[in-house]
Amino acid sequence: MTLSSLWQPFTLGRLDLPHRLALAPMTRSRSNPDGTPGDLTAEYYGQRASLGLIITEGTQPSADGQGYMNTPGIYTPEQIEGWRNVTEAVHAGGGAVFIQLMHAGRMSHPDNTPHHRQPVAPSAISADQEIFTPTGPQRTPTPRELSTEDIQATVADFRHAAASAIAAGADGVEIHGANGYLLHQFLSPNANHRTDSYGGSVENRSRFVIELAQALADEIGADRVGIRLSPAMPLGGIDEGDTESVRAQYRHLVGELTTLNLAYLHLHHVGDDELLRSLRDVWPTAVLVLRYGRTREQIASDIDAGLADIAPLGRFALANPDVVERLRADAPLNEVDHTTLYGGGAVGYTDYPALTHV
Repeated sequence: MTLSSLWQPFTLGRLDLPHRLALAPMTRSRSNPDGTPGDLTAEYYGQRASLGLIITEGTQPSADGQGYMNTPGIYTPEQIEGWRNVTEAVHAGGGAVFIQLMHAGRMSHPDNTPHHRQPVAPSAISADQEIFTPTGPQRTPTPRELSTEDIQATVADFRHAAASAIAAGADGVEIHGANGYLLHQFLSPNANHRTDSYGGSVENRSRFVIELAQALADEIGADRVGIRLSPAMPLGGIDEGDTESVRAQYRHLVGELTTLNLAYLHLHHVGDDELLRSLRDVWPTAVLVLRYGRTREQIASDIDAGLADIAPLGRFALANPDVVERLRADAPLNEVDHTTLYGGGAVGYTDYPALTHV
């Protein structure tokens, strides 16, 4: 398998990208306690600017949206200033930045948030997952069910966060609708037991995601908004049912989202290629696909198969700030140090070596 298809330029929304790679969003938990990204964060993303499209780690749109310790926010003036340093570093290196907006929902703990309040979710159903807190691992508590007024307030929080991202110099935002977090909780029948217009049927469970995407498109322009989905991803206690139930949910949701002409659809894919093909066939703009366990030789496979336009890189990019140059040169890759993924300082974050050019 050749990787030659990776090096074709691509236009995504307002961006002219030099190739088909991107940086996948990865939580690193190295922000300041107040949610401001620091100098190390700017250095980290700036080092990886050659990836072209930089999709940042999940960034909370509000205090309620925080799930883990030391994750960044994008809702205060100080956080906007911190992110401005990041976007300037990436732009200086020739890259573009989409800030991923992530509301953790029930995947949180009061000890991890600035206001120490009970987490919120579509229904008062605990994820029953272990989560790391300042005093060590604890179980996620039972969340408070969002009222319909709370849902509209959450949409307003995302609107403000999207506008704040643009104010910070970002080129766009990615809505995190995947991996067991708030939007995914609304989509999942085992996490959403609501009996109002946001629960029950496929159409109702999709409503929050669609309204949120429409609001952000109205706020900053559809061509500055991407969305990440993960059909059948069993993270955070999520169980979306059998294959046909999952297909029905996501074919409806994606079909509705197509009318918005968002910048891209980003799929964290767990193996249903028939569903992937059907979503690709209806989506009008760019499709990004990230698969677990993909080898170096398989990076371009979905592009070659016509299933994707862009292949975001996770662990390869985490451990190799110059991964684009390494792939072009068929050079060896650094291995990830899994002990330094979350929290800490420069070690395992900004100190991965680049190729030595003699």
